[in-house]
Amino acid sequence: MEPKEKTAITVLTTINAPLETVWKCWTNPEDVTHWNHASDDWHTTKAENDLRVGGKFLSRMEAKDGSEGFDFWGIYDNIIPHELIESTLGDGRKLSVAFTTIGIATKIVETFEAEDLNSVELQQMGWQLILDNFKEYAESKK
Repeated sequence: MEPKEKTAITVLTTINAPLETVWKCWTNPEDVTHWNHASDDWHTTKAENDLRVGGKFLSRMEAKDGSEGFDFWGIYDNIIPHELIESTLGDGRKLSVAFTTIGIATKIVETFEAEDLNSVELQQMGWQLILDNFKEYAESKK
């Protein structure tokens, strides 16, 4: 029996901020705690980031009412500063984040392998909402 092929999901946005600002907001743990949530009833209570190949990133995501939470983490496989971050998530799925300068703006394209618990549509919506929060946060920092 052949292994089931993973479904790739892509979300993207263009941020009206320079690449240096976008990169810092994406990789600085203190910044991550401000934007990494899909809805206002969740938040990231802790973030860690060892930005190097073989380094680990971690975000502790919790419901604000304390009813549930989880650690979202992975290990970096490839880093090209200000261009590309590739990693393997804690559950073995692959994640790629590409950064491209477009004039004075920055485009982010995030592609990840779907997990089996939630529908592809729900996962795409959740990751897009987080990316939309990132866009709003990064634009406030330019």
